[in-house]
Amino acid sequence: MTDVLTVNNLSKHYGDLKAVNDISFTVKKGHCFGLLGPNGAGKTTTLEILEGINSADSGDVHYPLIDPKQSLQQHIGIQFQNTALQDFIRVKETLVMFADLYGSRRLVDELIELCSLQEFLDRDCKKLSGGQRQRLLLALALIHDPDIVFLDEPTTGLDPQSRRNFWQLVKDIKARGKTLVLTTHYMDEAHQLCDDIAIMDHGKIIEQGSPESLLQKHFSGALIRIPKANIASPLPFEQIREYGDTLEINSSHIDQDLKRLIDLNVSLEGLYIHNPNLDDLFLKLTGHELRA
Repeated sequence: MTDVLTVNNLSKHYGDLKAVNDISFTVKKGHCFGLLGPNGAGKTTTLEILEGINSADSGDVHYPLIDPKQSLQQHIGIQFQNTALQDFIRVKETLVMFADLYGSRRLVDELIELCSLQEFLDRDCKKLSGGQRQRLLLALALIHDPDIVFLDEPTTGLDPQSRRNFWQLVKDIKARGKTLVLTTHYMDEAHQLCDDIAIMDHGKIIEQGSPESLLQKHFSGALIRIPKANIASPLPFEQIREYGDTLEINSSHIDQDLKRLIDLNVSLEGLYIHNPNLDDLFLKLTGHELRA
């Protein structure tokens, strides 16, 4: 599959802070690529460099399918974490204003339908809910029909229903052949939307690949979590890790391992079993909870 973006040895420092620390990755055409990690991991700084808003100290960013003689901004759409909209105008007026800046008013009606804006076209932008505002901002990012769309933590602060509605909207946009680059600290969001991910922490990429391939690489089965208070002596399991007040066993044979625990006179009170997800992967790779 064709690469639409390649990043090589990218670094950005602010004094002693290594905001982005020698990272490399590629983004495939038509894929949703996710930069994952907690706040402060370097995701937004990386995105700003990719968008041409910020400059790197070293490394390079290359868009193989874009003529270098053309402006990058003609080919990319951006939904920022925070965007100020014009005061005292309505949603439809905002769409038309942005469309006229690009000479692309023909797309307004299509984006109204795609982003489900019909019900509040005549509403003042200041009176939109969080989910409505994010749908409008995504429509504005698409107003000039870009090839690549950058979404910087687009669902932060939204309620669960609004988040899932936004996820469906992103899936619909991807189905139209757009390439998306998404930053998020919600691992369930990344699992739902992303074809490929890069997990960042403290400015570095600590793992990358498809969500499923990474889970298969790092986990051999289900996870058994049991309170440390239930355990009087060390447990004889090969794949066991300690997180706070909990011990976690990576188990390929649940029935056998539960029997072993019973034979060891370990209380099963508070025991929890589940299939590994991206939260578990991050926890395993970094040894700490996702930072809020």
